[in-house]
Amino acid sequence: MSYSIQGIKRKLGRLKSLLPVNEHLLAKYDLLRTLVKRDLEARYKGSVLGNLWPLLNQLSQLLIYTYVFSFVLKVRLTLKALPDNNFTFGLWLFAGLLPWIAFSGGLMQSAHSVVGQPNLVKKVVFPLSLLPLVPILSSFIESSFGLIVLIIFVALTSHTLHTTLALLPLVWLTQLLLTAGMGYLAAGLTVFLRDIPQTLGVILNIWMYATPIIYPAKSIPPELRNWIFWLNPMTAISEFYRDIVLNGEVNHWGEWGVATGISLVIFVFGLWVYRRLRPAFADVL
Repeated sequence: MSYSIQGIKRKLGRLKSLLPVNEHLLAKYDLLRTLVKRDLEARYKGSVLGNLWPLLNQLSQLLIYTYVFSFVLKVRLTLKALPDNNFTFGLWLFAGLLPWIAFSGGLMQSAHSVVGQPNLVKKVVFPLSLLPLVPILSSFIESSFGLIVLIIFVALTSHTLHTTLALLPLVWLTQLLLTAGMGYLAAGLTVFLRDIPQTLGVILNIWMYATPIIYPAKSIPPELRNWIFWLNPMTAISEFYRDIVLNGEVNHWGEWGVATGISLVIFVFGLWVYRRLRPAFADVL
């Protein structure tokens, strides 16, 4: 058995040598994974519930919004894949809220990622391009806990598990490109202008209510609806989540494609700005 294991290792080593694998990129990936793991452990170190806190925070928001809109304001929502009751609106709301929580949380924390790590910034060999990605990926992983709960509740309510869940990596790609691009931009600018995080908080508050997350898209005036869908990537992302998880069919392919293109442009621009500003980080900090 030991001989066969050694033989497998040798074959894997030969296969790796034949593949176009960049050892430098692999090392950066391992470092990024270690930093994200450490960040997740440090966030709730010493607490009893640990990393269950993000899930509890998400569920508390779900309960508050469901109570206000379903029971106080009597908002009704009909989805053909789910029964018509107050709980349906809660699931619909949660599906749109999850990507926003990951996006806004990761973006706000990434703005402080460089100024909060002056010791790492001044190390010549440390890859500074990883710093904004750490809080973004941590927030994304935390939101995945809520996504798992949402999928379970939808399966119990509708008695089915939609095959469209296999499309989740597509919307994750768009979401991460958008968040990382804006995270790089915010992290780089914050080094030189410390008002950026506060300004970003105001922008995110406006952005959230300009996105049909807590209200249906059909309630948007028709003359504004196309602008909200085609120029606001978070609208396409939240609607794509709902299509995949709740409806079991995708009705917003075009919007998702445009959102992916916009997110890619933002990512390239944000990374370019970050790299241009990076040589001066150590001098300012």
